[in-house]
Amino acid sequence: MSTPTSSASPVTLARNMGLFSLVVYGVGDMVGAGIYGTIGVAAGILGNAVWISFVISMFAALLTGLSYASLGSRYPRAGGASYITQRAYGKPFLSYVVGLAVAFSGLTSMAVGANVFSQTLGASFPELPVSAIVVGFLCVLAIVNFAGIRESMMMNLVFTFVEVAGLVFIIFIGASYWGTVDYLQVPPGQAISASLLMSGAVLTFYAFIGFEDMLNVSEEVKEPEKNLPKGIILAVGIATVLYILVSITAVSVVDSQRLADPKNGVPLAQITAEAAPWVPGWVYWAITLFAVGNTALLNYVMGSRLLYGMARQGLLPSVLGKVHARTRTPHISILVLGALVLVLAFSGNIAQLASATSLLLLGCFCLVNSALVVLKRRKGEAPGRFEVPLFVPVLGVLVCGGLIVARLTAAGADQRAPLIAAVLVVVISVFYFILKPKNPVGVD
Repeated sequence: MSTPTSSASPVTLARNMGLFSLVVYGVGDMVGAGIYGTIGVAAGILGNAVWISFVISMFAALLTGLSYASLGSRYPRAGGASYITQRAYGKPFLSYVVGLAVAFSGLTSMAVGANVFSQTLGASFPELPVSAIVVGFLCVLAIVNFAGIRESMMMNLVFTFVEVAGLVFIIFIGASYWGTVDYLQVPPGQAISASLLMSGAVLTFYAFIGFEDMLNVSEEVKEPEKNLPKGIILAVGIATVLYILVSITAVSVVDSQRLADPKNGVPLAQITAEAAPWVPGWVYWAITLFAVGNTALLNYVMGSRLLYGMARQGLLPSVLGKVHARTRTPHISILVLGALVLVLAFSGNIAQLASATSLLLLGCFCLVNSALVVLKRRKGEAPGRFEVPLFVPVLGVLVCGGLIVARLTAAGADQRAPLIAAVLVVVISVFYFILKPKNPVGVD
């Protein structure tokens, strides 16, 4: 734990993260609940064609990831998307909505994790109340987050190793099944179409969420101008390879509709039961708990640092920008986020919350990509150490926007997810007009 600092100097975040820790942070954030918690749900919607939706999601994630890498090399600030939006457009309201939408996406992602965790643990211990599991889960995460970024990263390192090893093992034991099914087959009564695949890609995009969180811990990264771009690209690349191979393996070994039914158990445990029956069933049950806990923890770290950064910009009450003198963590933001996620955890099911998270972030990504276009074209704006061609953020806007439109217009799609996302945006807007935050500070 960090030592106390002198009261004569302001308390700031500690730069304890190197490139390796940053890549582990990003991979752990993406690879957790995203693949372990939603692969079964996605297979139920898209059948054997689920891998295509991961490819589409990957394309959107890589484009936006490159934009984030470029922006991170220019402005390594904890405010992340909020700071960048303000820098490009100079509109406090827009910056406020973007910043809190990213923070709230972290909350909906934590709510997904709380639901997956309670379902997974509750299946083996039905005597435990769901509400008690959710509260206990969040309390443990709050304690670790408060303890310090080093402590959080140590837990992340262990959890990430476990969950990545679990995915690599699935690929290894299932490789012999590749090519045994039709990978374009969709569920009965459905026809493969651009609308179905794009709608499904919004759900599977949730599995890539996490690379944007890396920008929000930039004030705790050593040499951020150099390490942030490298870290983002490496993390997205590793996650992409794992997801495509796991999705192909999953539907090759187990029927997609059987995989989607929670009554049959954890999806990846179903795969090992078929391809490696000698593996005890509880192993992937435990790994799923590790993975979900890891994703939720990293979203908690991201959200608290984002609120801290926005408070520093004058977009939120200054109390949220306070840093604990001993642990050097934003303790007030940690408490506030913990309270808010309890409400969201009971507002929808896994698919609805995951899609709502994706929709919120896709909207923010459209603005962040467009902000990079504005900044690249602005005279006198200093370039970063990692620059991308103009077509990268332009394509990022088009792809992310296309995914949103596809999800909103998909025939027969559950509209609870867009409703949850819309309500959160309305709530954020109301907060802005009630709190009347000051104009951002520290933006040239």
